[in-house]
Amino acid sequence: MSRYVFKLPDLGEGTVEAEIVGWRVKPGDSVSEDEVIVEVMTDKAAVEVPSPVSGRVLSTTGAPGDMVPVGAELIVLETEAGAKAASAGAASAAPPVAASAAAVRMAGNGAAGAPAGAAVAVALPNARVATSPAIRRRAHEAGVDLRQVAGSGPNGRIVPKDLDAYVARRAPPTPLRSAPKAVPAARAPEPRAALSAGTEEIKVIGLRRVIAQRMSEAKRNIPHFAYVEELDVTELEALRRHLNGRLPAGAAPLTYLPFLALALVRVLREFPQCNAHYDAERGVIVRYAAVHLGVATQTPDGLKVPVVHDAQGRTLWELAAEIRRVSEAARSNKARREELSGSTITITSLGKLGGIASTPIINAPEVAIIGVNRALERPMVVDGAIAIRRTMNLSSSFDHRFVDGYDAAAMIQALKECLEHPATIFMSG
Repeated sequence: MSRYVFKLPDLGEGTVEAEIVGWRVKPGDSVSEDEVIVEVMTDKAAVEVPSPVSGRVLSTTGAPGDMVPVGAELIVLETEAGAKAASAGAASAAPPVAASAAAVRMAGNGAAGAPAGAAVAVALPNARVATSPAIRRRAHEAGVDLRQVAGSGPNGRIVPKDLDAYVARRAPPTPLRSAPKAVPAARAPEPRAALSAGTEEIKVIGLRRVIAQRMSEAKRNIPHFAYVEELDVTELEALRRHLNGRLPAGAAPLTYLPFLALALVRVLREFPQCNAHYDAERGVIVRYAAVHLGVATQTPDGLKVPVVHDAQGRTLWELAAEIRRVSEAARSNKARREELSGSTITITSLGKLGGIASTPIINAPEVAIIGVNRALERPMVVDGAIAIRRTMNLSSSFDHRFVDGYDAAAMIQALKECLEHPATIFMSG
């Protein structure tokens, strides 16, 4: 038997340390070569690290939430004689980790506008089962060997339905009904006072830590100018209903977002200072001719910002389809790296939960974010008479260092004009 010391490898992109998110093994466990042993997170990526050898775990370094430098001892394994030599060399001897584009995740911006940071599941260059981190975690918890699961995704990749089908097939059949058995007495419930007195501590690690850190940085470093305006979207709603009524059965209906996106593209021609990044390192504002629209999306992993690239070249229907596509890709962890980066301005919506107003946080390095609130009918005075109109608020935030309050207000007023008279959205020039 020999002792194998595995050090944290070079994870690429200038990474010098990584946070332990969760161990998949513990001392005493037996592991196979290429079996995932730990999940770590850098500032940019969530990384599943597989074991380079087979053996028995002697010790591990770091608990969830701890930072481990590249090249530091990560795990010690007891291997069979003749196995690979112990890794006692410098960190540079460790092979760099290669990114898997099929498992990109983003810690991003949602209703609160948290700045985005990519998180990519990666693996050492040994062949292993192709699937996502979420599916590996589910399989580990269910005691499923993914090598026994047939994948129906691209190149045999295991997708959620494959794991669900495998688990369903191996579930024991439901026994025939027979005479009822004696049921043990139910345990008496604990007194309510005892239950309410309890607390739960949840360590802030991984994706949530990155979101928290970047939200704090954006709020601390960017002087936000908030602007809320009420819109009468009665005509827009009539147009939306009319277009949805012409859709074939089963087609996804139009929401307000593609209309907002199309109007925003038109308005930004007059307000290029809002379609920009602030490069703090160089001290310059970078204005973009193209509109790369970030769409804040709630996912099981947290808030993400998939991107509709070159929104200025798309029709209403193309925008609607692309918003749906990138949002679903973000939710299912199928988004590519480029689909989760490069936005120049972000829109965020909580749909029916949108409330009356909100104060979205800017998705740095952008300088503006547009928030959509709930649409509802209420009485308004129109031409001296009370009428029932459909209204909705836009809640926006701007980086006041580079977008003056007057320009921010003028941009939202221009957006209001477009959305209240939706025919103007489709006018050229």
